[in-house]
Amino acid sequence: MKVFTLCYEYPPVGGGGGRVAQTVARELVRRGHEVRVQTAALGWKSSEEDDEGVRIFRTASGRAKADTCRVHEMGLFCATSFFSTLRHIRIWKPDVIHAHFAMPTGLLAWAAHKFTRTPYVLTAHLGDVPGGVPEQTSTLFRLVAPIARRVWVSAATCTAVSSFVQELAQRAYGRPVERILNGIDLSDAPPPRALSQAPRRLLFVGRLSVQKNPVFLIEALAKLPRRDWHLTIVGDGPLLPAVRESIQTHGFAANVTLAGWLAASAVQQKLRSSDILLMPSLSEGLPVAAIEALKYGLAIVASDIPGVRDVLENGVNGYTFPVGDSAVFAQRLGSLLSSEQTLATMQQASLEKARAFDLAAITDAYERTLRLAAMSRAGKDNPR
Repeated sequence: MKVFTLCYEYPPVGGGGGRVAQTVARELVRRGHEVRVQTAALGWKSSEEDDEGVRIFRTASGRAKADTCRVHEMGLFCATSFFSTLRHIRIWKPDVIHAHFAMPTGLLAWAAHKFTRTPYVLTAHLGDVPGGVPEQTSTLFRLVAPIARRVWVSAATCTAVSSFVQELAQRAYGRPVERILNGIDLSDAPPPRALSQAPRRLLFVGRLSVQKNPVFLIEALAKLPRRDWHLTIVGDGPLLPAVRESIQTHGFAANVTLAGWLAASAVQQKLRSSDILLMPSLSEGLPVAAIEALKYGLAIVASDIPGVRDVLENGVNGYTFPVGDSAVFAQRLGSLLSSEQTLATMQQASLEKARAFDLAAITDAYERTLRLAAMSRAGKDNPR
C-alpha cells in the first residue's frame, strides 16, 4: 500500500502531534508499505530527506519557529504545498492520503481529493477540533465552520487520538470517529524501576505556553517543603521569562532545572531517571509525554481534564486535581512524596497501563483503517 501522509508539522518541526505522525509512518514502512510525507520546512527553503525509509518532502512556507505555528503560517503551508501534493498524487499514485490534523492539513487533503479522487483519512488531535483549545481557537473555528464540515464529511474515515478528541469531533461534525490512541514502542521498555533517593525527581515536559500552565506549577510547588523534590522542566516557549521570574521569586534556583528542548534520546534519559510526571495543563488531547511516562513507570499528577483520562486513573497510577487548584495539587503531590509505598505502587500501575498503548496494536488499527479507505476508491479493490 502507498500511503501519502500530509502533516503541517513533522519532526523536528512541531510537537506531540508531529511525533505521532512520524511514529505511524515509520511503523508502516517497517511493515512493507511505502510512505511519503508532505510537510513544512522552516523558512523559505524546500528540502527532501529520508527518515528510516519514510521519504519526507518539506515545502518552503515561511514558518519561523519549530515549536510554534501561527495561523497565517498554516495557511501558507496549505498554499505552498498544494501543487506539490497534486504532483505526488499524479506521479506516485498513492492508494490513500493520511492527513494528521483536520485543520489545517485536512483542508489540503480535501482539496487534493476534489482534484484527484484519492480517498483520505483524517486523524484529529486536540487543537484542530472545536472545543479542544477554546481559548486559542474558538473564533477561528467559527470562521472556518462551513469548510471544516466539508473536510470532515468528505473523509473516507475519521480517527481521533483520544477519547476526549473523539467526543469533541463527533459532537461537532455528527459523524462516526474511530479512536486510535497514540502508540509507543514497548519492545525496549526498561526493567522494573527502583525509587530514586530523596529528593524525589519531578519532571515537566512540554511547551511553556498558557495551555501547559507552567507558571502555576512553580507557584504550587512553593506550598511543599523544598527539601523533598527537584523539578526538571524540558521545553521552551513564550512563558519562559515568567517561569524564570517565578523561580527567582521563590528562591528555587537549586530546586528547578530549566533544560530547554532536548533530543528524544535525552528526554528518554530524563524519564528514566524521574519519579513523577507533572501535568498542570488547562487542556490536552492525548499527551505524548504522558504515554512515554507510562512506559518508564512514572506516577503522574495532572489536572483533572478529559484529555488525560486515557493515561491517568486517579488514585491508581497517580492523582488528578482540579484545574488551577494549587492547594489540592500540593496535597496530592505531597502524599506521593511522603509515601514510598504509594509511589512505588502507582509507578507499577503506570507500567501496566502502558500496555494499552502498544505501538504494534496501534499500527494494526491504522493499517486496517487506511487499507479500508483505499479500497473505497472506485475500481480499487486490491490496494498494494
